[in-house]
Amino acid sequence: MRLPPLSDDVEWSVCVRDAASSRVLASLSPDRVLRTASIGKLFLLIEIARAAAAGELDLGEELRRTSDDAVADSGLWHLMRRDAFTIDDLCWLVGGFSDNLATNVLTRRIGISAVGATSASLGFVRSALLDRVRDDRSPEDPWTLSAGNADELSDLMARLHRGDIGSASVSSRVLRWVAANADLSMVAAAFGLDPLAHAEPDRGVTLVNKTGTISTVRGDVGVVTGPAGSVAYAVLASWPDDAAEDPRDRVLAEMAAIGATIRTHIGA
Repeated sequence: MRLPPLSDDVEWSVCVRDAASSRVLASLSPDRVLRTASIGKLFLLIEIARAAAAGELDLGEELRRTSDDAVADSGLWHLMRRDAFTIDDLCWLVGGFSDNLATNVLTRRIGISAVGATSASLGFVRSALLDRVRDDRSPEDPWTLSAGNADELSDLMARLHRGDIGSASVSSRVLRWVAANADLSMVAAAFGLDPLAHAEPDRGVTLVNKTGTISTVRGDVGVVTGPAGSVAYAVLASWPDDAAEDPRDRVLAEMAAIGATIRTHIGA
């Protein structure tokens, strides 16, 4: 597989793998660690699924939001009247709409240290959820919400696909939550799928993906299956705050071009 041309004024970390074997099909700076915005929420969902499978956590437990959890931007809960949801419901909000408020309430209940310990035990040493979501970061806070590289994150998606993250049941639960993701604006734009319903085959294609967006980052990690096979991918792009030109439109087009290359590979 050959990647399309990518902007050289953007930092990229890209890795595309055969999902069944984890064999690398194409890459660009796969070891480069970049901010990954909401992609790190995957590690929170993994720890919750692990703890539930181990009998350490009841997914029916209700969690109540507090003023300390409040945060702006992505998600639905901050628009809703209800103050409490079950852990399972909150995981659907995180998986489907990257809900920041749900992320903070879950993180308060589970603990960043537990999330980090589980991700490290699974072999992820350069990709992690580092903190809760914050509107503003002080020098005392972690430098970003999450960070990682395409090598590890594409491997994460391949292992989830094979049922190798924790156990088959843990992997399956995480994939179900994330299959609700409604953001197909990046790599996944090339697949021509319904953003609100793509967990079942559509023209022979199924997709599970998680995206991350801040003003200087676009990231998309996922696993897509077509008639000719399954591919796990991680495509991360980052640029400076003071860039002379905001490159996001180019970046999104180039991410979609990577998706088109993947689509051809899976026979779709």
